[in-house]
Amino acid sequence: MSLELDFYQMMIQPMRDELTQIGFRELRSAEEVDEVMAQKEGTTLFVVNSVCGCAGGIARPGVALALENSKLPDRLVTVFAGQDKEATERARSFFTNMPPSSPSMFLFKDGELVGVLHRSDIEGSTAEAVAAKLTALFDEYCSVKSH
Repeated sequence: MSLELDFYQMMIQPMRDELTQIGFRELRSAEEVDEVMAQKEGTTLFVVNSVCGCAGGIARPGVALALENSKLPDRLVTVFAGQDKEATERARSFFTNMPPSSPSMFLFKDGELVGVLHRSDIEGSTAEAVAAKLTALFDEYCSVKSH
């Protein structure tokens, strides 16, 4: 069993890395989610990552494209559905009146949920379309970053 789990973790790691390598902080516990969500000031993009094909072919590439925008969220965080169960469950408790969906993306401004892309908005779409939806949210709610 342990060898099987190790192999599965190795298979998942590149999917995690796709987001962490572009600036996302991976949250692996309920406490880490609470810590981020306690920061009410500014904007937070929360991505619920997953192993499905639409996450790899559409969602993660779409997020990467959106991060080329001039206006960006203050915080980029992610949980991995099906992997970090406690963190994902806690994160979903902040997505009020939303059914569980992965992959999915949630934009918060000053602690309020202001934008959502569910799996239904991602699956069957394109990375460019996802990026366009995210950049529209960023343009409306985020500030220009001086990197």
